[in-house]
This record gives sequence, C-alpha cells and structure tokens, in this order.
Amino acid sequence: MNVNLPETLASVTAAFEAYEAALMRNDVEALIPFFWQSPQAVRFGATENLYGWDAIVNFRQNRQPPLPRTLMNTVITTFGEDYANISTEYRNSAGVCGRQMQSWVRTDAGWRIAAAHISLRPEIS
Repeated sequence: MNVNLPETLASVTAAFEAYEAALMRNDVEALIPFFWQSPQAVRFGATENLYGWDAIVNFRQNRQPPLPRTLMNTVITTFGEDYANISTEYRNSAGVCGRQMQSWVRTDAGWRIAAAHISLRPEIS
C-alpha cells in the first residue's frame, strides 16, 4: 500500500480546500457535488444522521449558513491513488469547537466524500 503518494495527496488536498471554501461561502450548488452520488454515502452531523446522497442534498439545500471557522490539526492521509481520510478540528466565530472526519474516494467525476462525521466538543487544547 502506497501512503501519501505526492500527486494523490496534492489532488485530494486541493479538493478538500475547494470544499472548505465552498462551505464557508455557503455555496450550496458547489457543495452538493463534493459528496458521492450514492445511496451508500453517509454524513453524520452534530445533530443529524444522513443516509444517502438524496438526504445529504436535502440537508445542504435547507441548512442555515455555517459560521466562519478556523481549521486546526488537519491530517490528510491517502492510501493508494483512490482513497483518503481527512481529519480536522475547528473553532467557529462563536467559539464552538468541533471535529470533522471525511473519507474521500476518487471517482470518474473526481474526488468525492463517501462518508463524513462531524461532532462538537466544548474546547480544543
């Protein structure tokens, strides 16, 4: 297994950064394609469990815009050329701290989030 091949790491990092930028702009039309268009896609949020691409799209279209946030301790690890895990912590402008983990897969359409888990925590040391 090849871990963190430079070209693969660079391409998934660029996709993650584009996702984060779209999230901070609350650009729903840009955010939706970042998720794997499959009934097997999963997103566990701080207050919701979403199963399947349709549920994720519905959530995105009806969600309030997120507060600006700063990412910390982001770790991107690729396995081979088509799979990556991305873990990060964040603090939003209201001082709320959280964690986010995503599994990304390379599809014919590019990198897509197959699974995501977001959780809140009172503080980050």
